[in-house]
Amino acid sequence: MSASQASVRQRGQNSKKATPIPPPIRDDQMNGLETIEKRASTPGSEWDYKIALAVITALAFATRFWGIGHPNEVVFDEVHFGKLPANWVVGQFASYYLQRTYFFDVHPPFGKLLFALMGWLVGYDGHFLFDNIGDSYIDNKVPYVAFRAMPALLGALTVPTVFLIMWESGYSLPAAIVAAGLVLFDNAHVGQTRLILLDATLVFAMSVSVLCYVRFYKLRHDAFGRKWWKWLLLTGVSLSCVISTKYVGAFTFFSIGCAVVIDLWGLLDINRRQGALSLPEFGKHFAARLFGLIAVPFFFYLFWFQVHFAILSRSGPGDDFMTPEFQETLSDNIMTLQSVGIEYYDTIAIRHKETKTYLHSHPDKYPLRYDDGRVSSQGQQVTGYPFNDTNNHWQILPAYPFQESDSLGHKVRNGDLIKLRHVVTNTILLTHDVASPYYPTNQEFTTVSHEDANGGRLNDTMFELKIEQGKDKQDFKSMSGHFKLVHYPTKVAMWTHTTPLPDWAYKQAEINGNKNIQQSSNVWYVDEIPSLPLNSERLKREPRKVKHIPFLKKYFELQRAMFYHNNALTSSHPYASHPVQWPFLLRGVSFWTQNDTRRQIYFLGNPIGWWIASSLLAVFAGIIGADQLSQRRGVDALDELCGPGTRSRLYNSTGFFFLTWAAHYLPFYLMGRQLFLHHYLPAHLASALVTGALLEFVCTLDPICLDEPSYTPVADGKGGKKKGGMVANKRSMPAKDRMGEQSMLALWAVAGVVLTVVIGGWYFFLPLTYGKPGLDVAQVNARKWLGYDLHFAK
Repeated sequence: MSASQASVRQRGQNSKKATPIPPPIRDDQMNGLETIEKRASTPGSEWDYKIALAVITALAFATRFWGIGHPNEVVFDEVHFGKLPANWVVGQFASYYLQRTYFFDVHPPFGKLLFALMGWLVGYDGHFLFDNIGDSYIDNKVPYVAFRAMPALLGALTVPTVFLIMWESGYSLPAAIVAAGLVLFDNAHVGQTRLILLDATLVFAMSVSVLCYVRFYKLRHDAFGRKWWKWLLLTGVSLSCVISTKYVGAFTFFSIGCAVVIDLWGLLDINRRQGALSLPEFGKHFAARLFGLIAVPFFFYLFWFQVHFAILSRSGPGDDFMTPEFQETLSDNIMTLQSVGIEYYDTIAIRHKETKTYLHSHPDKYPLRYDDGRVSSQGQQVTGYPFNDTNNHWQILPAYPFQESDSLGHKVRNGDLIKLRHVVTNTILLTHDVASPYYPTNQEFTTVSHEDANGGRLNDTMFELKIEQGKDKQDFKSMSGHFKLVHYPTKVAMWTHTTPLPDWAYKQAEINGNKNIQQSSNVWYVDEIPSLPLNSERLKREPRKVKHIPFLKKYFELQRAMFYHNNALTSSHPYASHPVQWPFLLRGVSFWTQNDTRRQIYFLGNPIGWWIASSLLAVFAGIIGADQLSQRRGVDALDELCGPGTRSRLYNSTGFFFLTWAAHYLPFYLMGRQLFLHHYLPAHLASALVTGALLEFVCTLDPICLDEPSYTPVADGKGGKKKGGMVANKRSMPAKDRMGEQSMLALWAVAGVVLTVVIGGWYFFLPLTYGKPGLDVAQVNARKWLGYDLHFAK
């Protein structure tokens, strides 16, 4: 390297020079340009990339499909996080789709619909519900290999997609191979895409979104052409598939959205090299991106919900999460079939919608003092009880008695003021300004005698009946009449929760008055009417027609329920992990074990690959920080030492990959729900892109010879080229032309070393990824690198 090349330029010396106007194209320049164009357009050009792509694709299919039939049992995450209604197994979703039975899940339907499609294609009828880990697929005649083949296909296609992202971004062959290799030989990506899970769909759609946007961005100087529109719309469709699989797909929207905003900001620059855009022209660019990247994804997102509602037309286990109005759109709905109108003086059993506990009371009193020293009213305990019992029976009374000659036959309606009499103890329900046992800000519920209830405490016994989404004076019915019981004087709503009371209340649930009456957990319903004779005319039911409500109304109700229950997934799990643990692969998840053969599947990434990628993320952040600091001191180090355009490429291309990693990782620190290692997979893919790009930067520090600017012909919009219309463009060349004759020996050497150690780590942990062969105690302990909680270690 010559001394003139190695010197560091002070920005202040030359920063004020005017941007030079490109000189006329000389014959020798035109000949060189034609050579480059000819080489890029030749069918056999970049044959080495194509061979590498073919080999990588073949290896991806081999690693994902090898031994996919093992184990032939239900695996941990194929049962998801347990039998929580909001987290059923993905295979179970496919069964419900095929049976057209309504279910509820916290994720959008696209990924689950793909599994249902696969089941339909192979003739599966949905009879198996994936209830327990270890249930045999063979004995239950489940086409589990077909189900697993779908995510394996998407997982295999993800690897060449990573390679194409690097290729299309102009990176060298070894850089592209390293990036793809980190995903190809990663145990977490392999393991997660061999099982009936949603993550393969999510990661593949995310990678395709990035690839499509890169292709679109490369056409930014040929705006509104056919290919420009094609890649813009494909980016939008891919983004729709991401967010229609899981809501963390919003992170992909944010990543690409930031790049789009920066691109639009550049279009506003009046000094841009391609010429200033008028405001109407800029408006066209803005509107096109708004349509392609917002409107189109949202349309397809709604479309999958429409398909979801159209298929699930029968009543099922998801009914309880929806309002009575929604449930009436499902055939065979138990709630609507068993719904009975309630009249005053009926004896009813009231049940909480979420916890399923009954409103209960017994003669025992509240203690004088609670454990924290607060004083109670020492009134009769009102609690929540999970089992059917006569102490759950309450008689519904009018706030003011009817005349004795006309006391029966009056229907209870929405908005009525009522009282509730506890039948066994013959006392009246009441709440007052005394703190509840667990919540000092909430009111205690108790009961009082008839004498007190009809005397000075009359107002304290009055409650307003508010039917959820009910019309004024709508009839109150059992099962379908979801309601809030709001205390008339103090405006608190009757509420319960899952924390049991101490022994003095027999570990039953606390009932108290919640000042936040809008809270969705304040909802109750009448489970039965014990006082109603079996031969009562009121029990005779006429056939009911399935009702229809507008799609958007169903959609918004489901969205509210999905977001609420997704945020409610806060319970602990033995294999849950924290985001700070993910980049360093501090722990994994046990998926499956077989005691007899000592086999196990333990979800874990390739530690060597993850540590390399995480280290280079830190290196990139350090390079950017050092560059910003040097610029503040007036030193222009990057472009001077590494060649013109280096900073632009480092920020715009590698920086975009880094932004994608950060957008898919950092938001998890703000989440309070259960988190697992698989949440890091999209971010890990982005870190692989950063790794490949940064290795090229580090290993090719010699300045790239770009003394003579190259020029690209500007299309005239009719498929031809403008005469003399040339635009300076150095970074859109293929890697070979951009890097000139510079040796890539160092880059190939580093890439070879990285891939060697990565493949070694992948192979070492393969028995934990594929679940075979079984390992003895010494072999298991040898793989507990960071104290991983593996089975059979003793």
